[in-house]
Amino acid sequence: MAENIARVFADAVAPDPTRPLLTWYDDATGERTELSGATLANWVNKTANLLVDELAVGPDDTAGVLLPPHWQTAAVLVGCWSAGLTVAEAPGPVDVLFAAADRVPEAPAWPANERYALALAPFAMPLREVPPGFADYVVEVRGHGDHFTPYPSGGAADTDLLARAAGRATEFGLAAGDRVLVDAARHPDFVDWLLAPLTVGASVVLCGNLDPSRLDARTATEKVTRSLA
Repeated sequence: MAENIARVFADAVAPDPTRPLLTWYDDATGERTELSGATLANWVNKTANLLVDELAVGPDDTAGVLLPPHWQTAAVLVGCWSAGLTVAEAPGPVDVLFAAADRVPEAPAWPANERYALALAPFAMPLREVPPGFADYVVEVRGHGDHFTPYPSGGAADTDLLARAAGRATEFGLAAGDRVLVDAARHPDFVDWLLAPLTVGASVVLCGNLDPSRLDARTATEKVTRSLA
């Protein structure tokens, strides 16, 4: 098993960078966003470059990620791991904080010098109003480079996270080439909805506010082979 999350992500993309790697549905808004491996990698690389070039953070630094399951969350997380950061799993001081707009009130529990807010809006639209003390992630990240060479050793927590993800992939019965539908409300842990599929080379259909009446049709349309709903 690889001990570097960035390597696992690269291996998941490599067989066919044009295939859908992460498809996001929000049944509350009707949004559907499909990202190929190449497109998601572009967002990941821009995020890593933002962290390294603009903030000068890297290995031994930490990120707070107050974000729900979402395609932009995947970009933020893998970008952090590619830059060698550790994603903190409990409140406390961090070097950089990423927060959904509706979770900005939680920010005082995560003191950080650099803070980014995300609207998580369709089409990656920016925030209508940026919270005081925050920058808009989607505005800031777009200006950064499309290519990034991940730190070879990865982050301090990579090995543990990948071991947990491999265990969950086994529990879920995931295999290479699977198309995995995930109910975001049932599986909010990024180990389940993101890392477990990546470790086996599966792609993800991530569903927020899942409408059960749409499940059968979506399973057929997306050619789902495993369902975590």
